[in-house]
Amino acid sequence: MKFIQQAYKGNNEWWAYFVTLIILFFGWQFIGVIPLIGTAFYYAGDMNEFITSANHSFATLGIDSNLYLLLIIITFLAGLLSLFFGVIKIHKRKIVTLITSRDTIDWKRIFFAFSIWALIGIVMIAVGYYMSPEDYVWNFKPLPFFFLVLISFLFLPIQTSMEELLFRGYLMQGFGTWFKKSFVALLLTSVIFGLLHGLNPEVEKLGWISMVYYIGTGLVLGIFTLMDEGTELALGFHAANNIIAAVLVTANWTVFQTDALLIDTSEPSVGWEMFVPVLILYPLVLFIFSKKYGWTNWQEKLMGTIHKPIELKEEEFIA
Repeated sequence: MKFIQQAYKGNNEWWAYFVTLIILFFGWQFIGVIPLIGTAFYYAGDMNEFITSANHSFATLGIDSNLYLLLIIITFLAGLLSLFFGVIKIHKRKIVTLITSRDTIDWKRIFFAFSIWALIGIVMIAVGYYMSPEDYVWNFKPLPFFFLVLISFLFLPIQTSMEELLFRGYLMQGFGTWFKKSFVALLLTSVIFGLLHGLNPEVEKLGWISMVYYIGTGLVLGIFTLMDEGTELALGFHAANNIIAAVLVTANWTVFQTDALLIDTSEPSVGWEMFVPVLILYPLVLFIFSKKYGWTNWQEKLMGTIHKPIELKEEEFIA
C-alpha cells in the first residue's frame, strides 16, 4: 500500500488530477506533435497530400522509419515532461513519489525485469521463426539497423516510461486514493490502458479479442507495481517488450514499422502468440519476481483498503 499512499505526500484534490491530465494531454497531443507535423508537411509537398496522410498515417508519406520512430517518441517525451510538471507544480510532490515508495529509484530492479522479459521475448521470436520460417523475411540493413538499435535503446524507454508512469504511477495512485481499494485501481488502470491501445493497427486487423492481450498486460504490470511497491519492474518489463518488438520483428500491420531484422509476412490472425504471454509467460514472470523479491501478503496488497497515513505531530517524535 505504501506506493499508492505516496499520493498523500502532496496535493491530492480531484482538481489537481484534472488540471494535470489536461496539461499532459496538451503537451503530448499538441506540443509534442509539432516536430512530426512539420516533418510530415515537408515530405507531403502540398496541403492536399498532407491532409490525406493525416487522415491515415504520416508514415505513408515515405518518412524514413527511424526518423518517424524518433518523432513519435518526441510526442511521448512531451507528455512525460508535462506529467512531471503537473506532479511538481500542481501536486507539489517529488517525481520519485510517482515512481516508487523507496527513497530512491531501484535501477537494479529495472534492469533485472528488462533482462528477464528481453530473454523471454527473444526465445519467443526464435520459436516462432523455427516453427514457421516461411513467414519471415530477413531484413538486415546495416546502417538503418544500427540507428534503429541506437534509437530503441536510448529513446524508446521514454515512450514506455511515459505510459508506465501515467498508468501504473499517476492513475494507480489517483484511483487508489479516491476509491480506497487497490483492486479497483488495478482494474481501472488496466482496462483504460487496454482500451487506449485499441487505436493500434493490430486491433483493427485482429479485432477486439486482442484486448485480452492489452488488458492482460496492464493487469500484470499493475500487479508488479502493487506487490513491489513501485513501478521499477513494470518500467523494465515494458521497455524490454517494446525494444525487442522494434528491433527484431516488424510487419506491415503492427504499430512499429521499423527496419527490424525480420519482416513477418504472415496473414494476421488470432493465434497462440496472443494467449501464451497472458496465460503462461506472465504467470511465470510473476513467479520469478515473487521469489526474487520475497513478495508476501498478496491479498492485502492486491485487494486491500487504502488508508491515509497518520501524520505524527513533531512533539510526538520526542521521547
